Amino acid sequence: MRDFSTAQRSCFGRNDNSIGLLVGKAALTALLSYIIIQIRNMIPDLYEGAFMYIKRTIETRLIEFSENFPVLLLTGARQVGKTTVLKNTNFEKRINYVSLDYPNLRSLARQDPELFLQTYPAPIIIDEIQYAPELFPHIKIRVDRDNSPGQYFLTGSQIFHLMQNVGESLAGRVGVLILNPLSRAEIYGYDEIHFTPRRAMQVHRNESINDVFESIYRGAMPKMITSANLRPEDFYASYVQTYIERDIKSLAFIQNEDKFLKFMSSLAARTAQELNLSDISKDVGVDGKTVDRWISILRTSGLIYLLSPYSSNVIKRIVKRPKLFFMDTGLACYLSLWNNPKALQVSAMAGQMFETYVVSEIIKTYTNSGLDPRTRLFYYRDNNKREIDLIVSENDYVYPIEIKKTANPKKDAVKHFAVLDNVNAKRGKGVVISMSPLIVPIDQDNTVVPIGCI
Repeated sequence: MRDFSTAQRSCFGRNDNSIGLLVGKAALTALLSYIIIQIRNMIPDLYEGAFMYIKRTIETRLIEFSENFPVLLLTGARQVGKTTVLKNTNFEKRINYVSLDYPNLRSLARQDPELFLQTYPAPIIIDEIQYAPELFPHIKIRVDRDNSPGQYFLTGSQIFHLMQNVGESLAGRVGVLILNPLSRAEIYGYDEIHFTPRRAMQVHRNESINDVFESIYRGAMPKMITSANLRPEDFYASYVQTYIERDIKSLAFIQNEDKFLKFMSSLAARTAQELNLSDISKDVGVDGKTVDRWISILRTSGLIYLLSPYSSNVIKRIVKRPKLFFMDTGLACYLSLWNNPKALQVSAMAGQMFETYVVSEIIKTYTNSGLDPRTRLFYYRDNNKREIDLIVSENDYVYPIEIKKTANPKKDAVKHFAVLDNVNAKRGKGVVISMSPLIVPIDQDNTVVPIGCI
Protein backbone atom coordinates (compact mmCIF):
# COMPACT_ATOMS: atom_id res chain seq x y z
CA MET A 1 0.00 0.00 0.00
CA ARG A 2 1.37 3.47 -0.86
CA ASP A 3 2.41 5.99 1.83
CA PHE A 4 -0.18 8.60 2.73
CA SER A 5 0.44 12.06 1.32
CA THR A 6 0.85 15.07 3.61
CA ALA A 7 -2.73 16.08 2.84
CA GLN A 8 -3.97 12.63 3.78
CA ARG A 9 -2.03 12.56 7.09
CA SER A 10 -3.20 16.06 7.97
CA CYS A 11 -6.81 14.89 7.98
CA PHE A 12 -6.30 13.81 11.62
CA GLY A 13 -5.32 17.24 12.85
CA ARG A 14 -6.97 19.63 10.43
CA ASN A 15 -7.53 23.09 12.03
CA ASP A 16 -9.01 24.95 9.05
CA ASN A 17 -11.84 26.90 10.64
CA SER A 18 -13.36 27.60 7.24
CA ILE A 19 -14.19 23.95 6.88
CA GLY A 20 -15.38 23.25 10.38
CA LEU A 21 -15.75 20.22 12.56
CA LEU A 22 -18.28 18.50 10.25
CA VAL A 23 -15.88 18.33 7.34
CA GLY A 24 -13.05 17.34 9.69
CA LYS A 25 -15.06 14.31 10.74
CA ALA A 26 -15.93 13.60 7.12
CA ALA A 27 -12.25 13.79 6.21
CA LEU A 28 -11.34 11.37 9.00
CA THR A 29 -14.02 8.96 7.83
CA ALA A 30 -12.80 9.43 4.28
CA LEU A 31 -9.27 8.50 5.31
CA LEU A 32 -10.51 5.31 6.97
CA SER A 33 -12.53 4.58 3.85
CA TYR A 34 -9.38 5.20 1.81
CA ILE A 35 -7.58 2.47 3.73
CA ILE A 36 -10.45 0.05 3.15
CA ILE A 37 -10.57 0.91 -0.54
CA GLN A 38 -6.82 0.36 -0.93
CA ILE A 39 -7.21 -3.11 0.56
CA ARG A 40 -10.18 -3.73 -1.72
CA ASN A 41 -8.17 -2.61 -4.74
CA MET A 42 -5.39 -5.04 -3.79
CA ILE A 43 -7.66 -8.04 -3.22
CA PRO A 44 -11.00 -7.30 -4.93
CA ASP A 45 -12.16 -10.91 -4.90
CA LEU A 46 -12.35 -10.80 -1.11
CA TYR A 47 -15.15 -8.24 -1.41
CA GLU A 48 -16.76 -8.98 -4.77
CA GLY A 49 -16.29 -12.72 -4.98
CA ALA A 50 -15.07 -14.60 -7.99
CA PHE A 51 -17.17 -13.79 -11.03
CA MET A 52 -17.08 -14.33 -14.76
CA TYR A 53 -15.94 -11.18 -16.50
CA ILE A 54 -17.13 -10.87 -20.09
CA LYS A 55 -14.63 -8.96 -22.19
CA ARG A 56 -16.16 -5.76 -23.56
CA THR A 57 -15.55 -4.42 -27.07
CA ILE A 58 -15.31 -0.88 -25.73
CA GLU A 59 -12.06 -1.70 -23.88
CA THR A 60 -10.04 -0.77 -26.98
CA ARG A 61 -11.63 2.66 -27.15
CA LEU A 62 -11.23 3.17 -23.40
CA ILE A 63 -7.49 2.64 -23.76
CA GLU A 64 -7.30 4.98 -26.77
CA PHE A 65 -9.23 7.70 -24.95
CA SER A 66 -7.10 7.30 -21.81
CA GLU A 67 -4.02 7.93 -23.95
CA ASN A 68 -5.45 11.13 -25.44
CA PHE A 69 -7.67 12.79 -22.81
CA PRO A 70 -6.85 13.77 -19.21
CA VAL A 71 -10.43 12.89 -18.23
CA LEU A 72 -12.48 9.93 -19.45
CA LEU A 73 -16.22 9.76 -18.77
CA LEU A 74 -18.04 6.45 -19.22
CA THR A 75 -21.80 6.85 -19.12
CA GLY A 76 -24.66 4.39 -19.46
CA ALA A 77 -27.68 2.94 -17.73
CA ARG A 78 -27.44 1.38 -14.29
CA GLN A 79 -25.84 -2.06 -14.04
CA VAL A 80 -24.53 -2.23 -17.60
CA GLY A 81 -21.00 -2.80 -16.23
CA LYS A 82 -19.32 0.63 -16.30
CA THR A 83 -17.21 0.17 -13.17
CA THR A 84 -16.44 -3.46 -13.97
CA VAL A 85 -15.10 -2.69 -17.43
CA LEU A 86 -12.89 0.13 -16.12
CA LYS A 87 -11.45 -2.14 -13.44
CA ASN A 88 -10.77 -4.91 -15.96
CA THR A 89 -9.36 -2.87 -18.84
CA ASN A 90 -5.59 -3.10 -19.18
CA PHE A 91 -4.55 0.56 -18.94
CA GLU A 92 -0.93 -0.52 -18.18
CA LYS A 93 -0.88 1.45 -14.94
CA ARG A 94 -2.40 1.05 -11.51
CA ILE A 95 -5.59 3.04 -11.10
CA ASN A 96 -7.23 3.39 -7.71
CA TYR A 97 -10.96 3.40 -7.19
CA VAL A 98 -13.40 5.39 -5.08
CA SER A 99 -17.19 5.33 -5.12
CA LEU A 100 -19.46 8.23 -4.24
CA ASP A 101 -22.10 5.68 -3.26
CA TYR A 102 -20.48 5.90 0.21
CA PRO A 103 -22.35 8.74 2.00
CA ASN A 104 -19.30 9.99 3.90
CA LEU A 105 -17.15 10.15 0.78
CA ARG A 106 -19.97 11.87 -1.07
CA SER A 107 -20.24 14.42 1.73
CA LEU A 108 -16.51 15.14 1.63
CA ALA A 109 -16.53 15.45 -2.17
CA ARG A 110 -19.35 17.98 -2.02
CA GLN A 111 -18.21 20.01 0.98
CA ASP A 112 -14.46 20.04 0.33
CA PRO A 113 -13.77 18.87 -3.25
CA GLU A 114 -10.14 20.04 -3.11
CA LEU A 115 -9.43 17.92 -0.03
CA PHE A 116 -11.22 14.99 -1.66
CA LEU A 117 -8.96 15.17 -4.73
CA GLN A 118 -5.90 15.42 -2.49
CA THR A 119 -7.03 12.39 -0.51
CA TYR A 120 -7.73 10.37 -3.65
CA PRO A 121 -5.03 11.43 -6.13
CA ALA A 122 -4.97 10.64 -9.83
CA PRO A 123 -4.99 8.28 -11.59
CA ILE A 124 -8.33 7.42 -10.04
CA ILE A 125 -11.70 5.93 -10.98
CA ILE A 126 -14.46 8.05 -9.41
CA ASP A 127 -17.68 6.05 -9.53
CA GLU A 128 -21.12 7.74 -9.61
CA ILE A 129 -19.62 11.16 -10.24
CA GLN A 130 -23.09 12.71 -10.65
CA TYR A 131 -23.48 12.71 -6.86
CA ALA A 132 -20.79 15.40 -6.48
CA PRO A 133 -20.87 17.90 -9.36
CA GLU A 134 -18.77 20.18 -7.14
CA LEU A 135 -15.77 18.08 -8.21
CA PHE A 136 -15.89 19.17 -11.84
CA PRO A 137 -14.43 22.70 -11.50
CA HIS A 138 -11.63 21.36 -9.30
CA ILE A 139 -10.83 18.56 -11.75
CA LYS A 140 -10.72 21.25 -14.47
CA ILE A 141 -8.20 23.29 -12.48
CA ARG A 142 -6.00 20.22 -12.03
CA VAL A 143 -6.03 19.12 -15.65
CA ASP A 144 -5.43 22.70 -16.82
CA ARG A 145 -2.32 22.66 -14.64
CA ASP A 146 -1.29 19.18 -15.80
CA ASN A 147 -2.79 18.09 -19.10
CA SER A 148 -1.24 14.62 -19.17
CA PRO A 149 -3.71 11.96 -20.37
CA GLY A 150 -5.36 9.27 -18.28
CA GLN A 151 -5.78 11.04 -14.93
CA TYR A 152 -9.48 10.83 -14.06
CA PHE A 153 -11.79 7.97 -15.01
CA LEU A 154 -15.37 8.97 -14.22
CA THR A 155 -18.56 6.94 -14.37
CA GLY A 156 -22.13 8.10 -14.09
CA SER A 157 -25.62 6.76 -14.66
CA GLN A 158 -27.65 9.93 -14.12
CA ILE A 159 -26.69 11.38 -17.47
CA PHE A 160 -29.50 13.95 -17.42
CA HIS A 161 -27.58 16.41 -15.21
CA LEU A 162 -24.14 14.87 -15.66
CA MET A 163 -23.60 15.99 -19.24
CA GLN A 164 -24.54 19.59 -18.40
CA ASN A 165 -21.84 19.73 -15.72
CA VAL A 166 -19.30 18.12 -18.04
CA GLY A 167 -20.13 20.53 -20.83
CA GLU A 168 -19.74 23.55 -18.57
CA SER A 169 -16.52 22.49 -16.79
CA LEU A 170 -14.60 19.96 -18.89
CA ALA A 171 -15.29 20.81 -22.53
CA GLY A 172 -12.28 19.85 -24.64
CA ARG A 173 -10.68 18.01 -21.73
CA VAL A 174 -12.89 14.94 -21.51
CA GLY A 175 -13.51 11.97 -23.78
CA VAL A 176 -17.05 10.60 -23.44
CA LEU A 177 -18.02 7.01 -24.21
CA ILE A 178 -21.37 5.23 -23.81
CA LEU A 179 -21.71 1.70 -22.49
CA ASN A 180 -24.88 -0.25 -23.23
CA PRO A 181 -25.92 -3.75 -22.12
CA LEU A 182 -23.88 -6.64 -23.48
CA SER A 183 -23.86 -7.09 -27.23
CA ARG A 184 -24.27 -10.39 -29.04
CA ALA A 185 -20.59 -10.34 -29.99
CA GLU A 186 -19.61 -9.92 -26.34
CA ILE A 187 -21.99 -12.63 -25.11
CA TYR A 188 -21.04 -15.18 -27.76
CA GLY A 189 -17.37 -14.25 -28.04
CA TYR A 190 -16.68 -13.05 -31.57
CA ASP A 191 -15.05 -9.87 -32.91
CA GLU A 192 -17.31 -6.86 -33.14
CA ILE A 193 -17.27 -4.02 -35.65
CA HIS A 194 -19.95 -1.44 -36.35
CA PHE A 195 -22.64 -2.96 -38.52
CA THR A 196 -23.31 -2.15 -42.17
CA PRO A 197 -25.04 -4.38 -44.73
CA ARG A 198 -21.83 -4.78 -46.70
CA ARG A 199 -20.24 -6.33 -43.59
CA ALA A 200 -23.22 -8.61 -42.93
CA MET A 201 -22.09 -11.56 -45.01
CA GLN A 202 -20.64 -13.70 -42.23
CA VAL A 203 -22.83 -15.86 -40.00
CA HIS A 204 -21.37 -15.77 -36.48
CA ARG A 205 -23.95 -18.02 -34.88
CA ASN A 206 -26.84 -20.27 -35.89
CA GLU A 207 -29.94 -19.79 -33.73
CA SER A 208 -33.49 -21.07 -33.64
CA ILE A 209 -36.49 -18.81 -33.09
CA ASN A 210 -36.74 -20.22 -29.56
CA ASP A 211 -33.10 -19.26 -28.86
CA VAL A 212 -33.67 -15.72 -30.08
CA PHE A 213 -36.81 -15.13 -28.04
CA GLU A 214 -35.15 -16.54 -24.95
CA SER A 215 -32.43 -13.91 -25.47
CA ILE A 216 -35.06 -11.22 -26.03
CA TYR A 217 -36.91 -12.23 -22.88
CA ARG A 218 -33.84 -12.33 -20.61
CA GLY A 219 -32.25 -9.19 -21.99
CA ALA A 220 -28.54 -8.42 -22.01
CA MET A 221 -27.72 -6.91 -18.64
CA PRO A 222 -24.45 -8.51 -17.44
CA LYS A 223 -26.11 -9.94 -14.32
CA MET A 224 -28.75 -11.66 -16.44
CA ILE A 225 -26.08 -13.23 -18.66
CA THR A 226 -23.72 -14.41 -15.92
CA SER A 227 -26.48 -15.66 -13.56
CA ALA A 228 -28.31 -18.35 -15.50
CA ASN A 229 -30.67 -19.15 -12.63
CA LEU A 230 -31.74 -15.54 -12.02
CA ARG A 231 -35.35 -15.02 -13.06
CA PRO A 232 -35.90 -11.94 -15.28
CA GLU A 233 -38.93 -10.76 -13.28
CA ASP A 234 -36.86 -10.81 -10.06
CA PHE A 235 -33.96 -8.89 -11.57
CA TYR A 236 -36.00 -6.28 -13.44
CA ALA A 237 -38.42 -5.65 -10.56
CA SER A 238 -35.43 -4.72 -8.42
CA TYR A 239 -33.87 -2.78 -11.30
CA VAL A 240 -36.92 -0.59 -11.90
CA GLN A 241 -37.38 0.09 -8.18
CA THR A 242 -33.73 1.11 -7.81
CA TYR A 243 -33.94 3.29 -10.90
CA ILE A 244 -36.97 5.17 -9.60
CA GLU A 245 -35.63 5.48 -6.04
CA ARG A 246 -32.06 6.52 -6.84
CA ASP A 247 -32.24 8.28 -10.18
CA ILE A 248 -35.73 9.56 -10.87
CA LYS A 249 -36.51 10.94 -7.40
CA SER A 250 -33.21 12.81 -7.30
CA LEU A 251 -34.15 14.65 -10.47
CA ALA A 252 -37.09 16.19 -8.57
CA PHE A 253 -39.40 15.90 -11.57
CA ILE A 254 -41.45 12.95 -10.37
CA GLN A 255 -44.10 13.38 -7.71
CA ASN A 256 -46.19 10.32 -8.54
CA GLU A 257 -44.16 7.12 -8.79
CA ASP A 258 -47.15 5.06 -9.93
CA LYS A 259 -47.74 7.43 -12.84
CA PHE A 260 -44.11 7.21 -13.85
CA LEU A 261 -44.15 3.41 -13.72
CA LYS A 262 -47.30 3.42 -15.86
CA PHE A 263 -45.50 5.75 -18.26
CA MET A 264 -42.55 3.34 -18.54
CA SER A 265 -44.94 0.46 -19.22
CA SER A 266 -46.79 2.50 -21.83
CA LEU A 267 -43.51 3.19 -23.62
CA ALA A 268 -42.48 -0.47 -23.47
CA ALA A 269 -45.70 -1.45 -25.22
CA ARG A 270 -44.76 1.03 -27.98
CA THR A 271 -41.16 -0.05 -28.57
CA ALA A 272 -40.26 -0.13 -32.29
CA GLN A 273 -43.06 2.33 -33.02
CA GLU A 274 -43.14 6.01 -33.91
CA LEU A 275 -43.18 8.24 -30.85
CA ASN A 276 -46.64 9.74 -30.41
CA LEU A 277 -46.70 12.01 -27.36
CA SER A 278 -50.43 12.56 -27.55
CA ASP A 279 -51.25 8.85 -27.37
CA ILE A 280 -48.90 8.30 -24.45
CA SER A 281 -50.30 11.34 -22.65
CA LYS A 282 -53.84 9.98 -22.90
CA ASP A 283 -52.75 6.50 -21.83
CA VAL A 284 -50.86 7.69 -18.74
CA GLY A 285 -53.07 10.61 -17.76
CA VAL A 286 -50.46 13.38 -17.78
CA ASP A 287 -49.96 16.34 -20.09
CA GLY A 288 -47.77 16.27 -23.18
CA LYS A 289 -45.04 18.44 -21.67
CA THR A 290 -44.67 16.00 -18.79
CA VAL A 291 -44.42 13.07 -21.21
CA ASP A 292 -41.78 14.91 -23.23
CA ARG A 293 -39.77 15.64 -20.06
CA TRP A 294 -40.01 12.05 -18.83
CA ILE A 295 -38.90 10.74 -22.22
CA SER A 296 -35.84 12.98 -22.00
CA ILE A 297 -35.03 11.44 -18.63
CA LEU A 298 -35.29 7.86 -19.92
CA ARG A 299 -33.32 8.77 -23.01
CA THR A 300 -30.46 10.40 -21.15
CA SER A 301 -30.50 7.54 -18.64
CA GLY A 302 -29.64 5.19 -21.49
CA LEU A 303 -32.83 3.13 -21.20
CA ILE A 304 -34.39 4.14 -24.51
CA TYR A 305 -33.14 5.32 -27.88
CA LEU A 306 -34.95 7.61 -30.32
CA LEU A 307 -34.15 6.70 -33.93
CA SER A 308 -34.40 9.78 -36.13
CA PRO A 309 -36.20 9.74 -39.48
CA TYR A 310 -34.01 10.01 -42.56
CA SER A 311 -34.30 13.41 -44.18
CA SER A 312 -33.24 14.71 -47.56
CA ASN A 313 -33.95 17.93 -49.41
CA VAL A 314 -35.29 15.99 -52.38
CA ILE A 315 -37.71 13.81 -50.39
CA LYS A 316 -41.03 15.40 -49.50
CA ARG A 317 -43.86 14.31 -47.22
CA ILE A 318 -41.72 12.22 -44.89
CA VAL A 319 -42.77 11.44 -41.33
CA LYS A 320 -40.76 13.55 -38.90
CA ARG A 321 -41.42 11.76 -35.62
CA PRO A 322 -38.60 9.61 -34.18
CA LYS A 323 -39.01 5.91 -33.58
CA LEU A 324 -38.75 4.60 -30.02
CA PHE A 325 -36.61 1.62 -29.01
CA PHE A 326 -35.76 0.16 -25.61
CA MET A 327 -32.06 -0.58 -25.34
CA ASP A 328 -32.67 -3.75 -23.30
CA THR A 329 -35.41 -6.09 -24.47
CA GLY A 330 -35.54 -7.81 -21.08
CA LEU A 331 -36.60 -4.55 -19.47
CA ALA A 332 -39.15 -3.94 -22.24
CA CYS A 333 -40.59 -7.43 -21.71
CA TYR A 334 -40.84 -6.92 -17.96
CA LEU A 335 -42.54 -3.54 -18.27
CA SER A 336 -45.02 -4.82 -20.86
CA LEU A 337 -45.87 -7.77 -18.57
CA TRP A 338 -44.40 -10.69 -20.52
CA ASN A 339 -43.16 -13.51 -18.28
CA ASN A 340 -42.79 -16.30 -20.82
CA PRO A 341 -40.64 -16.19 -23.99
CA LYS A 342 -42.80 -18.71 -25.87
CA ALA A 343 -45.95 -16.72 -25.21
CA LEU A 344 -44.17 -13.57 -26.41
CA GLN A 345 -42.96 -15.39 -29.52
CA VAL A 346 -46.51 -16.03 -30.79
CA SER A 347 -48.01 -12.74 -29.58
CA ALA A 348 -48.96 -9.60 -31.46
CA MET A 349 -45.85 -7.93 -29.98
CA ALA A 350 -43.41 -10.54 -31.34
CA GLY A 351 -42.51 -8.47 -34.40
CA GLN A 352 -41.95 -5.33 -32.33
CA MET A 353 -39.70 -7.12 -29.86
CA PHE A 354 -37.75 -8.81 -32.65
CA GLU A 355 -37.18 -5.45 -34.34
CA THR A 356 -36.22 -3.87 -31.01
CA TYR A 357 -33.70 -6.64 -30.44
CA VAL A 358 -32.10 -6.23 -33.87
CA VAL A 359 -31.99 -2.42 -33.83
CA SER A 360 -30.63 -2.22 -30.27
CA GLU A 361 -27.91 -4.75 -31.17
CA ILE A 362 -26.89 -2.70 -34.20
CA ILE A 363 -26.80 0.47 -32.09
CA LYS A 364 -24.47 -1.30 -29.64
CA THR A 365 -22.00 -2.08 -32.43
CA TYR A 366 -21.67 1.69 -32.95
CA THR A 367 -21.43 2.83 -29.33
CA ASN A 368 -18.97 -0.01 -28.57
CA SER A 369 -16.78 1.33 -31.38
CA GLY A 370 -16.97 4.85 -29.94
CA LEU A 371 -19.17 6.04 -32.82
CA ASP A 372 -22.28 8.18 -32.50
CA PRO A 373 -25.25 6.26 -33.96
CA ARG A 374 -27.29 9.46 -34.16
CA THR A 375 -25.28 10.57 -37.20
CA ARG A 376 -25.34 7.18 -38.92
CA LEU A 377 -28.59 5.31 -38.21
CA PHE A 378 -32.06 6.37 -39.36
CA TYR A 379 -35.41 5.00 -40.47
CA TYR A 380 -37.71 6.04 -43.29
CA ARG A 381 -41.45 6.48 -43.52
CA ASP A 382 -43.52 8.81 -45.67
CA ASN A 383 -47.16 9.80 -45.86
CA ASN A 384 -47.75 7.04 -48.42
CA LYS A 385 -46.80 4.53 -45.69
CA ARG A 386 -43.64 3.47 -47.46
CA GLU A 387 -41.24 2.43 -44.70
CA ILE A 388 -37.67 1.18 -44.30
CA ASP A 389 -36.94 -0.18 -40.83
CA LEU A 390 -33.33 1.01 -40.66
CA ILE A 391 -30.96 3.01 -42.85
CA VAL A 392 -27.20 3.07 -42.36
CA SER A 393 -25.54 6.21 -43.70
CA GLU A 394 -21.80 5.90 -44.30
CA ASN A 395 -19.31 7.47 -46.72
CA ASP A 396 -21.95 9.01 -48.99
CA TYR A 397 -23.85 5.72 -49.21
CA VAL A 398 -27.21 4.80 -47.68
CA TYR A 399 -27.82 1.13 -46.93
CA PRO A 400 -31.45 0.00 -46.43
CA ILE A 401 -32.31 -2.69 -43.88
CA GLU A 402 -35.61 -4.48 -43.37
CA ILE A 403 -36.24 -6.63 -40.28
CA LYS A 404 -38.53 -9.66 -40.50
CA LYS A 405 -39.25 -12.35 -37.91
CA THR A 406 -39.99 -14.88 -40.64
CA ALA A 407 -37.50 -17.53 -41.82
CA ASN A 408 -38.52 -17.02 -45.44
CA PRO A 409 -38.83 -13.31 -46.34
CA LYS A 410 -40.51 -12.58 -49.66
CA LYS A 411 -39.18 -10.34 -52.39
CA ASP A 412 -41.65 -7.61 -51.47
CA ALA A 413 -39.69 -7.08 -48.23
CA VAL A 414 -37.37 -4.80 -50.24
CA LYS A 415 -40.05 -3.06 -52.31
CA HIS A 416 -39.56 0.31 -50.61
CA PHE A 417 -35.77 0.36 -50.86
CA ALA A 418 -36.08 2.15 -54.22
CA VAL A 419 -37.17 5.39 -52.52
CA LEU A 420 -33.50 5.88 -51.61
CA ASP A 421 -32.65 6.20 -55.31
CA ASN A 422 -33.98 9.75 -55.06
CA VAL A 423 -31.78 11.02 -52.22
CA ASN A 424 -28.51 12.93 -52.32
CA ALA A 425 -26.46 9.78 -51.71
CA LYS A 426 -25.75 6.50 -53.46
CA ARG A 427 -27.91 3.53 -52.51
CA GLY A 428 -25.79 0.67 -51.26
CA LYS A 429 -26.59 -3.01 -50.97
CA GLY A 430 -29.69 -3.76 -48.90
CA VAL A 431 -30.35 -6.61 -46.51
CA VAL A 432 -33.34 -8.25 -44.86
CA ILE A 433 -32.37 -9.44 -41.38
CA SER A 434 -34.50 -12.46 -40.55
CA MET A 435 -34.70 -15.92 -39.05
CA SER A 436 -33.48 -17.46 -42.30
CA PRO A 437 -30.79 -20.08 -41.59
CA LEU A 438 -28.82 -19.08 -44.70
CA ILE A 439 -27.58 -16.04 -46.59
CA VAL A 440 -29.85 -15.93 -49.66
CA PRO A 441 -29.67 -13.36 -52.49
CA ILE A 442 -33.01 -11.75 -53.35
CA ASP A 443 -31.63 -9.96 -56.41
CA GLN A 444 -28.33 -8.40 -57.43
CA ASP A 445 -28.74 -5.53 -54.95
CA ASN A 446 -30.38 -7.16 -51.91
CA THR A 447 -29.82 -10.18 -49.70
CA VAL A 448 -31.63 -12.07 -46.94
CA VAL A 449 -29.29 -12.61 -43.99
CA PRO A 450 -29.75 -14.54 -40.71
CA ILE A 451 -29.90 -12.70 -37.42
CA GLY A 452 -26.63 -14.47 -36.65
CA CYS A 453 -24.87 -12.02 -38.99
CA ILE A 454 -25.21 -9.18 -36.47
